[in-house]
Amino acid sequence: MLKRLVMIALWMITPSLGFSAERVLIVTGEDYKGHRWQQTTPVLKAAIEVDDRLQVDVLDDLTKLAATDLAPYRAVVMHFKNYDANVPGRAGFDALSKYVHHGGGLVLVHFACGAFQECKDDFEKLVGRVWDPKLRGHDPFGPFTVRITDHDHPITAGMSDFETDDELYTCLAGEVSIHPIAVARSKVDHKDYPMAFVLTVGKGRVFHSVLGHDVKALSVPAVGELYRRGTVWAAGLKQDKGASP
Repeated sequence: MLKRLVMIALWMITPSLGFSAERVLIVTGEDYKGHRWQQTTPVLKAAIEVDDRLQVDVLDDLTKLAATDLAPYRAVVMHFKNYDANVPGRAGFDALSKYVHHGGGLVLVHFACGAFQECKDDFEKLVGRVWDPKLRGHDPFGPFTVRITDHDHPITAGMSDFETDDELYTCLAGEVSIHPIAVARSKVDHKDYPMAFVLTVGKGRVFHSVLGHDVKALSVPAVGELYRRGTVWAAGLKQDKGASP
Protein backbone atom coordinates (compact mmCIF):
# COMPACT_ATOMS: atom_id res chain seq x y z
CA MET A 1 0.00 0.00 0.00
CA LEU A 2 2.80 2.38 0.95
CA LYS A 3 4.63 1.62 -2.30
CA ARG A 4 1.49 2.41 -4.29
CA LEU A 5 1.01 5.74 -2.51
CA VAL A 6 4.62 6.69 -3.23
CA MET A 7 4.18 5.85 -6.93
CA ILE A 8 1.00 7.93 -7.12
CA ALA A 9 2.76 10.86 -5.44
CA LEU A 10 5.65 10.65 -7.88
CA TRP A 11 3.25 10.54 -10.83
CA MET A 12 1.45 13.64 -9.55
CA ILE A 13 4.59 15.74 -9.15
CA THR A 14 6.48 14.56 -12.24
CA PRO A 15 4.61 16.77 -14.75
CA SER A 16 5.31 19.89 -12.70
CA LEU A 17 8.97 18.97 -12.38
CA GLY A 18 9.39 18.01 -16.01
CA PHE A 19 7.51 20.87 -17.65
CA SER A 20 9.35 24.09 -18.29
CA ALA A 21 7.63 26.79 -20.30
CA GLU A 22 9.53 28.43 -23.12
CA ARG A 23 9.58 32.15 -22.45
CA VAL A 24 8.65 34.78 -25.02
CA LEU A 25 8.92 38.54 -24.54
CA ILE A 26 6.57 41.03 -26.21
CA VAL A 27 8.20 44.46 -26.40
CA THR A 28 5.68 47.29 -26.77
CA GLY A 29 4.80 50.67 -25.28
CA GLU A 30 4.71 53.07 -28.24
CA ASP A 31 3.17 53.07 -31.70
CA TYR A 32 1.37 55.19 -34.27
CA LYS A 33 -1.60 56.88 -32.58
CA GLY A 34 -4.02 54.77 -34.62
CA HIS A 35 -2.45 51.58 -33.30
CA ARG A 36 -3.79 50.97 -29.80
CA TRP A 37 -1.06 48.74 -28.44
CA GLN A 38 -2.68 48.68 -24.99
CA GLN A 39 -5.60 46.80 -26.55
CA THR A 40 -3.79 44.66 -29.12
CA THR A 41 -1.01 43.41 -26.85
CA PRO A 42 -3.29 41.19 -24.70
CA VAL A 43 -4.84 39.73 -27.87
CA LEU A 44 -1.41 38.96 -29.29
CA LYS A 45 -0.26 37.46 -25.99
CA ALA A 46 -3.33 35.22 -25.83
CA ALA A 47 -2.87 34.07 -29.44
CA ILE A 48 0.73 33.03 -28.79
CA GLU A 49 -0.11 31.30 -25.52
CA VAL A 50 -2.61 29.03 -27.26
CA ASP A 51 0.50 26.89 -27.48
CA ASP A 52 0.80 25.97 -23.81
CA ARG A 53 4.54 25.48 -24.14
CA LEU A 54 4.93 29.25 -24.40
CA GLN A 55 4.86 31.72 -21.53
CA VAL A 56 4.64 35.34 -22.67
CA ASP A 57 5.99 38.29 -20.68
CA VAL A 58 5.34 41.90 -21.68
CA LEU A 59 7.80 44.79 -21.54
CA ASP A 60 5.85 48.02 -22.13
CA ASP A 61 8.62 50.49 -21.29
CA LEU A 62 10.96 50.97 -24.24
CA THR A 63 13.47 52.83 -22.07
CA LYS A 64 14.25 49.48 -20.41
CA LEU A 65 14.89 47.44 -23.56
CA ALA A 66 18.64 48.03 -23.76
CA ALA A 67 19.15 46.89 -20.16
CA THR A 68 16.77 43.91 -20.31
CA ASP A 69 18.38 40.47 -20.17
CA LEU A 70 17.03 38.76 -23.29
CA ALA A 71 18.97 35.53 -22.78
CA PRO A 72 16.14 33.68 -20.94
CA TYR A 73 13.76 34.22 -23.88
CA ARG A 74 13.41 31.91 -26.87
CA ALA A 75 11.83 34.70 -28.92
CA VAL A 76 11.24 38.44 -28.73
CA VAL A 77 8.13 39.94 -30.33
CA MET A 78 8.46 43.53 -31.56
CA HIS A 79 5.07 45.20 -31.20
CA PHE A 80 6.12 48.84 -31.31
CA LYS A 81 7.02 51.75 -33.55
CA ASN A 82 9.23 54.26 -31.75
CA TYR A 83 9.21 57.97 -32.60
CA ASP A 84 12.01 59.04 -30.26
CA ALA A 85 15.39 58.21 -31.79
CA ASN A 86 16.79 57.80 -28.28
CA VAL A 87 14.11 55.38 -27.04
CA PRO A 88 14.91 52.53 -27.20
CA GLY A 89 17.80 54.05 -29.13
CA ARG A 90 20.85 52.54 -30.69
CA ALA A 91 21.58 50.59 -27.53
CA GLY A 92 18.15 48.98 -27.70
CA PHE A 93 18.65 48.05 -31.33
CA ASP A 94 22.10 46.63 -30.64
CA ALA A 95 20.68 44.48 -27.84
CA LEU A 96 18.08 42.99 -30.20
CA SER A 97 20.60 42.51 -33.00
CA LYS A 98 23.09 40.75 -30.72
CA TYR A 99 20.31 38.56 -29.35
CA VAL A 100 19.24 37.42 -32.83
CA HIS A 101 22.75 36.92 -34.16
CA HIS A 102 23.48 34.66 -31.18
CA GLY A 103 20.44 32.48 -31.89
CA GLY A 104 17.40 34.26 -30.47
CA GLY A 105 14.13 34.40 -32.39
CA LEU A 106 12.55 37.68 -33.50
CA VAL A 107 8.93 38.33 -34.48
CA LEU A 108 7.68 41.60 -35.97
CA VAL A 109 4.04 42.66 -35.76
CA HIS A 110 2.37 45.11 -38.17
CA PHE A 111 4.01 48.56 -37.90
CA ALA A 112 7.08 47.23 -36.11
CA CYS A 113 8.53 47.48 -39.63
CA GLY A 114 8.66 51.25 -38.98
CA ALA A 115 10.75 51.06 -35.83
CA PHE A 116 14.38 52.15 -35.55
CA GLN A 117 14.25 54.70 -38.37
CA GLU A 118 17.34 56.24 -36.78
CA CYS A 119 19.34 53.15 -37.81
CA LYS A 120 17.22 52.11 -40.75
CA ASP A 121 19.94 50.44 -42.83
CA ASP A 122 21.04 48.17 -40.00
CA PHE A 123 17.42 47.48 -39.06
CA GLU A 124 16.73 46.35 -42.62
CA LYS A 125 19.59 43.85 -42.40
CA LEU A 126 18.02 42.46 -39.23
CA VAL A 127 14.36 42.26 -40.29
CA GLY A 128 14.48 42.01 -44.10
CA ARG A 129 12.07 44.80 -45.01
CA VAL A 130 11.36 48.16 -43.40
CA TRP A 131 8.78 50.91 -43.72
CA ASP A 132 9.67 53.48 -46.35
CA PRO A 133 7.67 56.70 -45.76
CA LYS A 134 8.23 57.69 -49.38
CA LEU A 135 6.13 54.77 -50.60
CA ARG A 136 2.34 54.47 -50.59
CA GLY A 137 1.46 53.23 -47.14
CA HIS A 138 -1.34 50.75 -47.66
CA ASP A 139 -4.62 50.09 -49.42
CA PRO A 140 -7.72 51.61 -47.82
CA PHE A 141 -8.58 49.60 -44.72
CA GLY A 142 -10.88 46.77 -45.69
CA PRO A 143 -11.28 43.11 -46.61
CA PHE A 144 -8.73 41.19 -48.65
CA THR A 145 -7.50 37.65 -49.16
CA VAL A 146 -4.21 36.44 -47.71
CA ARG A 147 -2.76 33.69 -49.90
CA ILE A 148 -0.36 31.09 -48.54
CA THR A 149 2.58 30.84 -50.94
CA ASP A 150 4.64 28.15 -49.21
CA HIS A 151 2.58 25.19 -48.04
CA ASP A 152 5.68 23.27 -46.97
CA HIS A 153 7.11 25.80 -44.52
CA PRO A 154 6.61 24.80 -40.86
CA ILE A 155 4.74 28.05 -40.17
CA THR A 156 2.17 27.71 -42.94
CA ALA A 157 2.01 23.94 -43.50
CA GLY A 158 -1.64 22.92 -43.36
CA MET A 159 -2.93 26.49 -43.44
CA SER A 160 -5.35 27.67 -46.13
CA ASP A 161 -5.84 31.05 -47.75
CA PHE A 162 -7.96 33.27 -45.53
CA GLU A 163 -9.94 36.50 -45.47
CA THR A 164 -9.19 39.41 -43.18
CA ASP A 165 -10.13 43.05 -42.59
CA ASP A 166 -6.87 44.92 -42.22
CA GLU A 167 -4.36 47.29 -43.78
CA LEU A 168 -2.71 45.76 -46.84
CA TYR A 169 0.78 47.22 -46.50
CA THR A 170 2.50 48.35 -49.69
CA CYS A 171 5.24 50.35 -47.98
CA LEU A 172 8.00 47.85 -47.33
CA ALA A 173 11.41 48.38 -48.87
CA GLY A 174 14.70 46.50 -48.75
CA GLU A 175 17.21 44.45 -50.68
CA VAL A 176 17.88 41.70 -48.14
CA SER A 177 16.93 38.21 -49.30
CA ILE A 178 13.64 37.11 -47.73
CA HIS A 179 11.33 34.13 -48.13
CA PRO A 180 7.65 35.16 -48.44
CA ILE A 181 5.21 32.62 -47.05
CA ALA A 182 1.99 34.64 -47.46
CA VAL A 183 1.00 37.47 -49.82
CA ALA A 184 -2.00 39.62 -50.67
CA ARG A 185 -2.97 41.42 -53.87
CA SER A 186 -3.56 45.15 -53.72
CA LYS A 187 -6.91 46.36 -55.05
CA VAL A 188 -5.21 49.66 -55.92
CA ASP A 189 -2.27 48.61 -58.11
CA HIS A 190 -3.07 44.87 -58.49
CA LYS A 191 0.38 43.83 -57.30
CA ASP A 192 1.20 41.14 -54.75
CA TYR A 193 2.79 42.26 -51.48
CA PRO A 194 4.28 40.08 -48.72
CA MET A 195 2.05 39.76 -45.68
CA ALA A 196 4.42 37.36 -43.91
CA PHE A 197 7.99 36.31 -44.62
CA VAL A 198 10.98 34.74 -42.90
CA LEU A 199 14.74 35.03 -42.94
CA THR A 200 17.72 33.89 -40.91
CA VAL A 201 20.19 36.33 -39.41
CA GLY A 202 23.35 34.95 -37.88
CA LYS A 203 22.18 32.00 -35.77
CA GLY A 204 18.70 33.45 -35.30
CA ARG A 205 15.35 33.24 -37.07
CA VAL A 206 13.13 36.19 -37.96
CA PHE A 207 9.39 36.00 -38.67
CA HIS A 208 7.96 39.25 -40.01
CA SER A 209 4.27 39.96 -40.66
CA VAL A 210 2.49 43.23 -41.38
CA LEU A 211 -0.95 41.92 -40.41
CA GLY A 212 -2.73 43.02 -37.24
CA HIS A 213 -3.79 46.69 -37.37
CA ASP A 214 -6.27 46.40 -34.51
CA VAL A 215 -8.00 44.00 -32.13
CA LYS A 216 -10.44 42.85 -34.81
CA ALA A 217 -7.64 42.11 -37.28
CA LEU A 218 -5.56 40.24 -34.70
CA SER A 219 -8.65 38.29 -33.64
CA VAL A 220 -9.05 36.66 -37.05
CA PRO A 221 -8.29 33.01 -36.16
CA ALA A 222 -5.84 32.51 -39.04
CA VAL A 223 -3.94 35.69 -38.11
CA GLY A 224 -3.58 34.57 -34.52
CA GLU A 225 -2.48 31.15 -35.71
CA LEU A 226 0.07 32.72 -38.06
CA TYR A 227 1.62 34.71 -35.22
CA ARG A 228 1.61 31.73 -32.89
CA ARG A 229 3.23 29.48 -35.49
CA GLY A 230 5.66 32.23 -36.46
CA THR A 231 6.71 32.65 -32.85
CA VAL A 232 7.14 28.90 -32.41
CA TRP A 233 9.30 28.75 -35.54
CA ALA A 234 11.38 31.77 -34.55
CA ALA A 235 11.92 30.18 -31.15
CA GLY A 236 13.33 27.07 -32.83
CA LEU A 237 10.54 24.79 -31.63
CA LYS A 238 8.50 22.21 -33.48
CA GLN A 239 4.94 23.12 -34.34
CA ASP A 240 2.34 21.80 -31.91
CA LYS A 241 -0.46 20.73 -34.23
CA GLY A 242 -2.79 20.30 -31.29
CA ALA A 243 -2.59 24.01 -30.52
CA SER A 244 -4.31 25.23 -33.68
CA PRO A 245 -7.45 27.26 -32.90
